Amino acid sequence: MPLGAHYPTVAHRRAAEAIVDHFATMPEVEAVVLVNSCARGKATPDSCLDINVLVPTLGGPEGSPEYAAWEEPWRAFYAEAPVFRELAAAGRFAEVHLDFKSGHFAPGVHLMAGGPDSFELEVGNFCAYGYPLWERGDAFRRVQAAWLPYYDEALRRERLRMVRWHCENNLEHIPLYAARGLVFQCFDRLYNAYAEFLQALFISRRVYPIAYNKWIHEQVVEMLGLPELYNALLHLLALERLDVPALLDRAAALRGLLNAYIDPVAE
Repeated sequence: MPLGAHYPTVAHRRAAEAIVDHFATMPEVEAVVLVNSCARGKATPDSCLDINVLVPTLGGPEGSPEYAAWEEPWRAFYAEAPVFRELAAAGRFAEVHLDFKSGHFAPGVHLMAGGPDSFELEVGNFCAYGYPLWERGDAFRRVQAAWLPYYDEALRRERLRMVRWHCENNLEHIPLYAARGLVFQCFDRLYNAYAEFLQALFISRRVYPIAYNKWIHEQVVEMLGLPELYNALLHLLALERLDVPALLDRAAALRGLLNAYIDPVAE
C-alpha cells in the first residue's frame, strides 16, 4: 500500500502541520506519525486525522498519570487552536484522534467473549502502516526494526493458540444459547468468533492487520491474496433473520473456515 501523507482536504493538511509544529519543540518527542486512512491513501473529507506521537520516555499507558501529563496539555492546545475548528468544518466527522506511544508494545488481556484484543492492530498500524511526518532522530525506525516484519516467533505461536481457543470457545457456546432461544446472544458470539478468526488468520500468516471490522476486502484479498475466503466471509454474517437454524449453520461454516485456513499443526 502507498504509505504517505494523503490528506483529503487542505484542513486536514493544515491540522497535521500544526501538530508537527507543536510537538517538534518538545525534546522528549522523537516522532510524529500519521496512521490509518490518511497514511494509507483511503481518507475522505469526513475522515479523522489519526496521529501517534512517539515519546520513548512515556512511563504509563492511556489512563495513567504519566499519560495524562501529556494528554491534558494536548487537549488544551486542541481546544484553543483555530486550525482544528477548520478541520471540524471540513467534514462531518473530521477531527483529530491523537495517541501517545512509547514504542514498547505488550499484549493486553483478551477478554472472554469480548472479541479480539488490539495487540496486533496497535503494532501494525504504528510500525507497519504508519507514516512519519517528522522525526528527531532514528527512534521510530528503531521501533520498526524491533517489530517488523513480525514479532517474536514464540510469542506468535502462543498468541495463535490463545486466539484460536477464544474463537472456538465462542463457537461452542452458540448451540447452548440456541437451545434456549437466545438468538441475539448467538449472533454476538458468532460476530466475536468471526473477528477472532480474522485475528488468528493474520497471526498464522505473520501479517499485521489494519482492522477487524472494516477494510476487509483490502486485507483479505489484496494483502493476503485470499479472494475465495473473502467471498465466504460475505455470506457468513448475511442472515435474513436471526433464527436458530441459520445461526447454527453459520457457526458450522465458520468452524469449517477456521479448520481450513488455520492449520493446528502450524501453530
